Amino acid sequence: MEPVVTVGLDGSSESLAAAHWAADEAERRGLALRLLHAWPLLVPEPTRVPAEMDQNYWARRIVHKARAELQAHHPGLTVIGSLVADDAEHALLSAAQESEMVVLGSRGLMSVQSYFLGDISMPVVARAEGPVVLVRAGTGEESGRPAPGATGDVVVALKLHGPCDELLAFAFGTAAARGTTLRVVHGRSLPVDAYVPWGVDHDVAEELARDAQQLLDQTLGPWRDRFPGVEVDGGTALVSPSRAVARAAEGAALLVVGRRRRRRPLAPHLGPVAQAAVHHARCPVAIVPHE
Repeated sequence: MEPVVTVGLDGSSESLAAAHWAADEAERRGLALRLLHAWPLLVPEPTRVPAEMDQNYWARRIVHKARAELQAHHPGLTVIGSLVADDAEHALLSAAQESEMVVLGSRGLMSVQSYFLGDISMPVVARAEGPVVLVRAGTGEESGRPAPGATGDVVVALKLHGPCDELLAFAFGTAAARGTTLRVVHGRSLPVDAYVPWGVDHDVAEELARDAQQLLDQTLGPWRDRFPGVEVDGGTALVSPSRAVARAAEGAALLVVGRRRRRRPLAPHLGPVAQAAVHHARCPVAIVPHE
C-alpha cells in the first residue's frame, strides 16, 4: 500500500474537522488521504437492497459525505474511502502501521477522565506505532472544521536525553512541507541546589541554561544540514518541560511531542509533557512514538 494519511471518521464534527486538517496535510505532502470508518457490525456489501434494509447504509453515508466535501475543497487530492468490519481502536492501530500519520478528532477534554469516557483517541495515541495527530473542532458556524487558530510555526518539544531521531524527522519534515519555521523548545526545571534564601542563584541558572543550549545546538546540527531550507529557532527555558511546552504552543500551527514506545502490554500511558500538550494545547498536537 502506498503511503497515505489516514483519518478516523465516526460522523462527529470532531472527526470531520480532523478530515479537513488531514486533507490539507496530505495535499502538502503529495500523499493520498484515506477515510477510515470502522464498524464491527459491517456486513458483506448487499446488492439491490433498499436503503432502509441496508445495514451498512449509515456507515457508507459517513464516508461518502465526508469524501464529497473534501473532494470539493481538494479536487486534485486522491481520497480513498475505507469501511472495515472491526472495532475502531484495533482498526486505527492497524492503520498506523501503514500510514504516514493517523489523524483523529479531539474533544478537548481537560482532565485525565478523558481516558475512561469511551474516547478511543487516547488508547490509539498511547499504542500506535506511527505519529497520531489530534485535531479539535471549531464551534458554532465553524463546527466540522478545525478550531480556528494561528497559522504560525511548527513547534517541537525535545527532552535532550535519549534518542529523538523519529521525533525530529517528523517535525523537520512537517515544517519543510509547510514552508514554515520550526521552533524547538526544551524545558528544564531548576535543581534544588539552584535555589538560595533570596531566590535563584543566577550563576547556577546561567550555567544550566548554557549547557542546555549547547546540547540543543549539538542535537539540531545534523538536522539543520539535512533540511537546509527549514529555518530553525531553538531555545531552552528553565521551567518544567510541561510549562515550556504549554507556552510554546501559544500561536503554533502544530505542536509535536514525543512518546516513548513501550514493548510490554501496559495500560495506555502518556508522559507528563504529552499529557499537558493533549489536554491544554489549542492547536493540533502530533504525538510521535520513538525508542
